[in-house]
Amino acid sequence: MADKDDTAAHGDIAEMNFETALQELEGIVEKLESGKVDLEESIRIYERGERLKGHCEKLLRQAEARIEKITLKPDGTPNGTEPLDVE
Repeated sequence: MADKDDTAAHGDIAEMNFETALQELEGIVEKLESGKVDLEESIRIYERGERLKGHCEKLLRQAEARIEKITLKPDGTPNGTEPLDVE
């Protein structure tokens, strides 16, 4: 669970758009890969990264559900659109 400082400093994850969440997640990955973060901070930002990853995945699933695919007639010409089958 996010602490008050975490939420205040970086905003509520549930309110973030995909691009903002992904940008913060990339920043966390860079910090962790640098090895210049102490253990407690590493754990804290890793946990936030997990929440950001989950949020990004949720937003991607929602976007996929809204995408429509173009259907083609037997001769290859467009026949219209139908909802994307994500299952």
